Amino acid sequence: MPATPTPTPTPTCTFDDFLRVDVRVGRIVDVQPFPAARTPAFQLEVDFGPQIGRRRSSAQLTQRYTAADLLGRQVLAVVNFPPRQIATFFSEVLVLGVPTPTATSSWSSHRPRYRSAGDCTSC
Repeated sequence: MPATPTPTPTPTCTFDDFLRVDVRVGRIVDVQPFPAARTPAFQLEVDFGPQIGRRRSSAQLTQRYTAADLLGRQVLAVVNFPPRQIATFFSEVLVLGVPTPTATSSWSSHRPRYRSAGDCTSC
């Protein structure tokens, strides 16, 4: 019987590393198709309130959501990663999702009500 391969461990991060991640509440205010992306995706504009403002993100959510489903939805996003170029688009925040057995990324099926846009989730 062949040996089961051992998964390569993910490098650990320290608790201090984790504390530097700034996760905020935002509301999706615009959703556009992103035909230049290699994997089907949307270009999102997310409003994080007056302190942070509006930021853009690319999100591979087309298998689970329509643009209309996403518009107005509150999301959690990391707002202090550096911008990342995806094709011709610069993604300024990382919208967080959870993998499910049937989709790459998902939020809960109901519309969660967090606090106000821009609120810090760890404060």
